[in-house]
Amino acid sequence: MNAQDYTSTEIQAYTMARQIKNGNIVIVGTGLPIVGAILAKKTFAPECALLVEAGLMDCNPLEIPRSVSDLRMMEHCAVKWPAYRYLGVQANAWLHHDENVIGFIGGAEIDPYGNVGSTSIGDYFRPKLRLPGSGGANGIATYCNTIISMPHEKRHFREKIDFITSPGWIDGPDGRKSRHLPADRGPRMVVSDLGMLEFDEKTKRMVLTGYYPFTSPDEIREKTGFDLDVSRAKELEPPPAEYRKLMREIDPQHIFI
Repeated sequence: MNAQDYTSTEIQAYTMARQIKNGNIVIVGTGLPIVGAILAKKTFAPECALLVEAGLMDCNPLEIPRSVSDLRMMEHCAVKWPAYRYLGVQANAWLHHDENVIGFIGGAEIDPYGNVGSTSIGDYFRPKLRLPGSGGANGIATYCNTIISMPHEKRHFREKIDFITSPGWIDGPDGRKSRHLPADRGPRMVVSDLGMLEFDEKTKRMVLTGYYPFTSPDEIREKTGFDLDVSRAKELEPPPAEYRKLMREIDPQHIFI
């Protein structure tokens, strides 16, 4: 397959979609993760349930919504509840430590342990840039297993971030427990526009496990602002033609892909 047959955003969305299994409860917002989540729902994980903060349960829109309140999100939706019901479903899953719950989050910065910043760049009280903040990401990162979407550049992948908005593994295997966070929850992977990174079971530090055909482990290491183990990296499968066609039908105006 030639590189021009698919875009970096399409293979990124496809890689995210492949992490979703039947039976998963998938907490998802807008952006590229919703493309991947809808793709999974329409293909190899039809029994997953997509949840959005507007209170919509088991969404399956025909076309990409631009926000969680977009009426297109309601199409083929199983239940349309007020937002507090959505929070109730989240809380019930969180309290029971449900392994089936996956949350997609993003941010401006990430460190080697999967801590995500989306509050400020620079000193919190005198920031170079003030960002939107948590939204629901802190609660999702605290109580759920997460998949993080991030552009792959040194300014995003940093050894130390300025403000932790959404907790990852904090500083290692005992980091969450020492901060009284659920130790059996945490980031499972980062899917960037260059590849897939997971967390070492012993150290909880990020390692490269997959790269796209148009890049290389060396390039990804060069674009990472901390020391990155690339020894386990394997080339990832590009999206087959039928999945590329479906993603382009889901997002015909190329809002996210």
